[in-house]
Amino acid sequence: MTTSSSLDDRIAELGLTLPEVAAPVAAYAPAVVSGKYVYTAGQLPFIDGALPATGVVSETEGENHVSPARAQELAARCALNAVAAVKAQIGDLDRVVRVVKVTGFVASAPDFYGQPGVIDGASTLLGDIFGEAGRHARSAVGVSVLPLNSPVEVELIVEFS
Repeated sequence: MTTSSSLDDRIAELGLTLPEVAAPVAAYAPAVVSGKYVYTAGQLPFIDGALPATGVVSETEGENHVSPARAQELAARCALNAVAAVKAQIGDLDRVVRVVKVTGFVASAPDFYGQPGVIDGASTLLGDIFGEAGRHARSAVGVSVLPLNSPVEVELIVEFS
């Protein structure tokens, strides 16, 4: 059971809606609780069950290329999907004490080095939602390919009370 919270109101003020938690694409859970932490699986930027873009992030245009600016938007969507997975586990986002760690993966063209800027999309959104409690440690990792040819994937570790 989930309840409405002041953070739900904050999400609405940002013009966002928490999506339904995406069904796993393999044998794993979208999020699990261990002690006072929620660990999300890597979340892709699904919107209504579909990826809005695929390919590698690149500064150059081309087939199967996603711009860094678009990838940053998609990273924010990944973070929103991860927040939905957290809420599904703890029921009320007001129980979040802090976002502890964000790990972001960016499917990168060989000459793309802007992974931190892409994952800033997720970090900024988490700060917008949670304020100071959204400030976190982070890794931004470039990889050659991600599941379903997604340009980005984000996972969270969140402490709750």
